[in-house]
Amino acid sequence: MSDNTLFTEYNLQGIPLKNRVVMAPMTRSRAVEANTPNELIAKHYEQRAEAGLIITEGTSPSPNGLGYPRIPGLFNEAQTAGWKKVTEAVHAAGSKIFVQQMHTGRISHVKNLPEGGEVLAPSAVKVADAFGQMYVDGEGMLPLTPARAMTTEEVESAIQEYIDSAKAAVKAGFDGVEIHGANGYLVNQFINPKSNQRTDAYGGSVEGRARFVVKIAEGMAAAIGKEKVALRISPYGVFNDMGAFEGIDEQYGYIASEMNRIGIAYIHLADMSAMTKVPVPDSIKELIRDTFKGTLILNGAYDKSRANEDLNKGKGDLVAFGVPWIANPDLVTRMKEGIALTQPDQNTFYTPGAEGYTDYKRADV
Repeated sequence: MSDNTLFTEYNLQGIPLKNRVVMAPMTRSRAVEANTPNELIAKHYEQRAEAGLIITEGTSPSPNGLGYPRIPGLFNEAQTAGWKKVTEAVHAAGSKIFVQQMHTGRISHVKNLPEGGEVLAPSAVKVADAFGQMYVDGEGMLPLTPARAMTTEEVESAIQEYIDSAKAAVKAGFDGVEIHGANGYLVNQFINPKSNQRTDAYGGSVEGRARFVVKIAEGMAAAIGKEKVALRISPYGVFNDMGAFEGIDEQYGYIASEMNRIGIAYIHLADMSAMTKVPVPDSIKELIRDTFKGTLILNGAYDKSRANEDLNKGKGDLVAFGVPWIANPDLVTRMKEGIALTQPDQNTFYTPGAEGYTDYKRADV
């Protein structure tokens, strides 16, 4: 058993990674002008290019998916050009980068959307009060805007938005695209019968609820290449009013099987139990590992020791770290050399500007 496995090279479907450390996607709300990435965002990711692979913050493929304030999009030319600055900076610094596509669906306030945007979801199901508020600049926390159920035509239009956004991602220089199917956002809303009460082809059964994400992945694979497509899932996750349901293992086993059939680059398995205190059974992780033969990224409050342990046991191939990257742009160096980590300031996680974003120092500065 090696205590350095985390720092060894890895081949991700032909994409060479200098180590097995992944920077997990984290919303940071710095796209202050028309949801467009800027020089500050490029600097932030460039600073963290010690990671073998960077996955960006959630980025909407649609005007309807910009439910949080100041999150970036990737559905027009200005946004594509903005992201190109990011990918060029990251590549020049020696890392690889996937964009995470996040459509917020019903987790949204209409005042955060551009003009003409609408809050849409698989079904018009109210979000539980515990998750039922959204920040709006200048107005503070407001109740979520009730979502309208999508028509079948709107569902298929949304699928095309994801595919078109993937094409824009390649144009912007990304190495690939991660579909956000976790944490209660639109794809997850289709997967979970708690939020999907549809009776058309996109609901009503394991296959029906998975159809949305399967068609997105198939369409992307055809458009940009299967080796550039990935999926993040959070089985048993409760964030944004999700949670377990009857047949959940069968549901996620089917999704893993379909992703294996399509041949996507990786599945990113999110375990939020350290934050939510709701355990995720090892059995579902083992099922996904056994069913999906591609790369598996593990995620969930890892430190160096546990990451190496799980890699050595074959539980996954790469490990994604989230919050530690916020205050430690040199996280790989610190973990390698046993240097204490800087603790982040939670007050600046989602505020605009450089403070708490690009002003954290490396250990050697």
